[in-house]
Amino acid sequence: MVDNRYATALVIACVLSILATVYLSVAIGTQHWYQYSSPTVRGEANVSELRSLYEEFMDGEFDEKTYSDTLFRLNGTVGLWWRCVLVPVNTHWYKEPDAKMVLECRSFTLSQQFTPKYKEPGNHNSGEDMLRTYLWRFQFLLPLVSLGLVVLAGLTGFCACLCRSLAPTLGIGVIHLLAGLCSLATVCCYLAGMDLLHRVSMLPDKVDGSLGWSLYLALISSPLHMMAAALLVWAARSHSQNYYRMTAYRVA
Repeated sequence: MVDNRYATALVIACVLSILATVYLSVAIGTQHWYQYSSPTVRGEANVSELRSLYEEFMDGEFDEKTYSDTLFRLNGTVGLWWRCVLVPVNTHWYKEPDAKMVLECRSFTLSQQFTPKYKEPGNHNSGEDMLRTYLWRFQFLLPLVSLGLVVLAGLTGFCACLCRSLAPTLGIGVIHLLAGLCSLATVCCYLAGMDLLHRVSMLPDKVDGSLGWSLYLALISSPLHMMAAALLVWAARSHSQNYYRMTAYRVA
């Protein structure tokens, strides 16, 4: 028989876990982790340069400097799996100051996620930047680890429900804590990686960068997982202590 307090704690923990998982999943699948605000395009020569950058971005080979420069100049957004630029529908965009804009995106392939980063982006002779390389790989792998841990916790909780046992609750709480730490580490790795990128690739004049809502969703998922973990650990320990007291009382 489960006390109402423990049952309430378990229900709230489940709701928090579901919310955190949804937030993290949406964050992984969207591109609004970091966004750039570029000045309005003026002059045909400038437009021709930007159009060539856009074509290279969409159809050219994968190169960090090329896609970074395009993101800087075309109001780009970049996430864990997507990089996007904001371009006008009409190719003669410099003739229409208020042209309709659309978001054009390219995905990072699995091989591109593991591509080394260089000390000078675009210059393969400058040597590999190990710190940026591994920060990028961690920001790609850690959210997947977090989701995997939540799935493991869900399967363990389902089996515990079938067995009508609270024994695995402590372990489920620890798994949620690890999932929350992985989500938090993902955001930290991403922010550190972007800061290092901007140190080696300076932003053009009048171009500003800001954090996007996808990053905030991933950040919010971390404390939600940790709150779920705290409730699960409390329920497990309190129930265990109460069980031992009742057992000792019956023996006495």
